[in-house]
Amino acid sequence: MPAKPKIADLNWNLLRSFCVIAEEKGITRAAKRLNMSQPSVSLALQRLEEQLGCQLVFRGSRHFALTLRGEKIYQECAEIFRGVDRIAVLSEDRNDEEFGELNLSIISQLHSPLIDEALRLYHQRYPSITWRIEVQNSAETVRRITQEKAGIGICLLTKPIIGLTCRHLFREEFSVFCGAEHHQFGKTEIDVRDLQQESVVAFTCATEGMGLEPMTMLREGLGLGNRISGSSHDLEEVRRMIVCGLGIGILPAVAVVEQVEHGELWPLKLADQPLGADVFLVHSPQSQLTPPEQLFVDLIEELLNLYPDMS
Repeated sequence: MPAKPKIADLNWNLLRSFCVIAEEKGITRAAKRLNMSQPSVSLALQRLEEQLGCQLVFRGSRHFALTLRGEKIYQECAEIFRGVDRIAVLSEDRNDEEFGELNLSIISQLHSPLIDEALRLYHQRYPSITWRIEVQNSAETVRRITQEKAGIGICLLTKPIIGLTCRHLFREEFSVFCGAEHHQFGKTEIDVRDLQQESVVAFTCATEGMGLEPMTMLREGLGLGNRISGSSHDLEEVRRMIVCGLGIGILPAVAVVEQVEHGELWPLKLADQPLGADVFLVHSPQSQLTPPEQLFVDLIEELLNLYPDMS
């Protein structure tokens, strides 16, 4: 029995030539693909067979065919070289050369295809950068950015903040809602004066006088909230209290679609009183962004230019 060939002794150029012979199903076509002479390719096949100690291709047949052992060896070689090709592709990909951590402050319960796509594409391009997302209200984010304790944040603002770079992303629509037990449920048009004496369920941040959070501005702009019947900093709990009939309240329209469809909540439509606030990407022009932060800002700009209507 011939000695088993050592892996270190195998000639990888011969293995590559054999793979091409098997794929092209012939010496002549393989020679053309390899840009070699036909005798050189035949010699390469012969030398590989000698190294392996077995026949790989049937000789003398009018139709090209691999031996059973040749077919098995070809399958293994093909997988090896596919792996080599993948290594070559990975070595050319420079995207993962960016390292570091991206810290992002963001408002809670934000529903946005734009932000989702930015996260997906950012990770695809820079997989070695880790994420740290902190949920906090807009007022706190603006304060931290102003004091250079944070780099970038996604905030709900009624207008841009002077002294900060505020890139408008999209508009968040709000409505006043009531639960199924509320006496205003089902009414198609409401005068805002009819709501000003109603009990209101409010976000905690809106009861703390932070000023920048849109629910505060929207509620005060409508003259609501003379009687606060409940409050929470969590949207789910505010929604629960409104559904259970504690009072009316302002909620992001996109966050309660299911409850409206199931008849648990009712949007109180106010004539000529559209409710909304704008979402901004905020950072300080006085502070130099970290490389991960700058990459995120650049990516957001790229997506806004490509898909201006994405929200």
